[in-house]
Amino acid sequence: MVKYARVLVPVPLNSDFLYSFDDEKHNVCEGFRVEVPFGRLKKKGYVVEVLDEKPQCEFEIKEIKRVIDKEPLFGQNEYNLALWMEKFYFSSRGEIMDTMIPGGKRDVSFGALDTEMGETRNSVSLTEEQQKAVDEITSSPSSLFYLYGITGSGKTEVFLKCVEKVLSEGGQVIYLVPEITLTHQLAQQVIKRFKGNVAILHSGLTDSQRIMQWRKIRRGEVSFVIGARSAVFAPFENLKMIIIDEEHENSYKSSNAPRYHARQVAQRRLSACNGKLVLGSATPSLEAWQLMESGKMKRLNLTQRVGGGTLPRVSVVDMKAESGLFSRTLQKEMHKCLSDGKQVILFLNRRGYSYYYHCNNCGYELKCPHCDVAMTYHRNKDEMVCHYCGHREKLSHICPNCGSVNVLYSGVGTEFVENEIKRLFPMYVCARLDTDVVSKDRKTIENTLSAFAKGEIQILLGTQMVAKGLNFPNVRLVGIIMADSGLLMPDFRASERTFDLLVQVSGRSGRSDESGKVIIQTRMPDNDTIKLASSARVEEFAKGELSVRQQLSFPPYCRMINTVFRSKDKMKAFKAAEEIALRLKKIDGNFEVFGAQECPIEKVREQYRFQVLLKSNDMNILIGALSSALDGFKSSSVIVEVDTDPLELL
Repeated sequence: MVKYARVLVPVPLNSDFLYSFDDEKHNVCEGFRVEVPFGRLKKKGYVVEVLDEKPQCEFEIKEIKRVIDKEPLFGQNEYNLALWMEKFYFSSRGEIMDTMIPGGKRDVSFGALDTEMGETRNSVSLTEEQQKAVDEITSSPSSLFYLYGITGSGKTEVFLKCVEKVLSEGGQVIYLVPEITLTHQLAQQVIKRFKGNVAILHSGLTDSQRIMQWRKIRRGEVSFVIGARSAVFAPFENLKMIIIDEEHENSYKSSNAPRYHARQVAQRRLSACNGKLVLGSATPSLEAWQLMESGKMKRLNLTQRVGGGTLPRVSVVDMKAESGLFSRTLQKEMHKCLSDGKQVILFLNRRGYSYYYHCNNCGYELKCPHCDVAMTYHRNKDEMVCHYCGHREKLSHICPNCGSVNVLYSGVGTEFVENEIKRLFPMYVCARLDTDVVSKDRKTIENTLSAFAKGEIQILLGTQMVAKGLNFPNVRLVGIIMADSGLLMPDFRASERTFDLLVQVSGRSGRSDESGKVIIQTRMPDNDTIKLASSARVEEFAKGELSVRQQLSFPPYCRMINTVFRSKDKMKAFKAAEEIALRLKKIDGNFEVFGAQECPIEKVREQYRFQVLLKSNDMNILIGALSSALDGFKSSSVIVEVDTDPLELL
């Protein structure tokens, strides 16, 4: 018998598509993935409705080619969430469903992390502050909490005690961390503590491993999920709590469509089931501070480090008085620390060897031919790399513009620092963790952190991967190579990001005793952000920055939507942006329109970019206005990207 199915296809069209199937040949149910013809292509689709009767239509209905699943992967809750995200994030329900559901096709074993790592720690005793926080979260009728605690104050243990309480009452919990590095370290704590009742979802797994975990969750075989951003979609039916650790991190916001924020999705999911959202960080986002100040979010404080550690002593070194990459102070402290058998973490938020190539003769600067950004020199492969589009080319020692050999490479990245460490400290083992290293092997992070924990590595160098959440008691010294590198970014959040990074990476030192030290190297020692971060004056920074944001009417004192128009034809991109800006300015409403104007980074991947920015106190007003302005807009040569509540405007 022929039946029909409405199928979501991951294409930028806000509709489902009708297909037929023979129910004697194919078992098709709602929640299944299927393979369908779409134009001249075959695409994966998601069945949202099965119909016994043929709907009225004037087009040819094509047949489903193949059924991928034998059991449903999603239900009505996931579909309803996709419909909400479609409107809020201006992305199609098919693309959203494709983001929610892992892409694997078969079950495979999970690997060593699933069974071999982790220690039972059920007997951990809480401090008075920690116990008070657990009691408040689990007993209070409030639904929104913020665990604000200094680095090393035991936030993780509070979270896990709350998890135990919810699970004991038959509820289900999602625990989000911002980085794959933190997923591994958290997994070590919980695999045996919640043995047989935990699933892990993060990008470091293969598609098949992720689909296996997803199916376990969907079947109800586990009640606790740990993972990075996309784990917020875990298909629980009795969800009672979502925990978002290191809430301030930008990685909770997707940089690709759908450009969702895990915190917003979590709030939406929990509002439908009366669950609790628990956020935590040593450096709360300014959005969270504003909610705490207004009383909409309940603040719980952890003011003391557990395990005997204290906040490290911080020294700021003015690099204008130094000649090399490593100041005399940092070199001295590293020698002392390492000779005492302790470990060092060095932080630089820039990968590669050097990132500025220019000719001293004619002033030529080497930029990516496809993007409006400088390329970075990677010495290990002797090539220049664009970190936006991936373009690579061999390094030229002769200026391409005038033929001069008087060319200069300047600026430093982690690869350069690694070479300097090996030159200055040849007797110690150094390991580097950044995107370049990790992308070569999924196991690199796990293996490196394991070796560092065992003391086999004495110096750990890295970018943001080593800046937050990691707990190594033997680390006595943290060195921050270029503390001011992010302050010059043309973005209103530059100070907040720099402050968060400095406080977080400083917190990796002195976790077990009082001997922890931090050396902050900067050419801007009098900058307020540097000074406040060096003494961990979080509240003072937050209040000052919030005052500036309020005066300028920037988030969290307004809501924004940024719409980017990109095309290989610069004029077409501008004309499209200008057309939408004019449409918006004709709409009556309590909102502001800025643009059309060039993006700060005008060209990426050979596409010219123009933006139109909307601001208002009411997101519903912005969504309604932009939806009206985009209605009927079509251009085969211009791509439109909408970013709701953008974290950056680059």
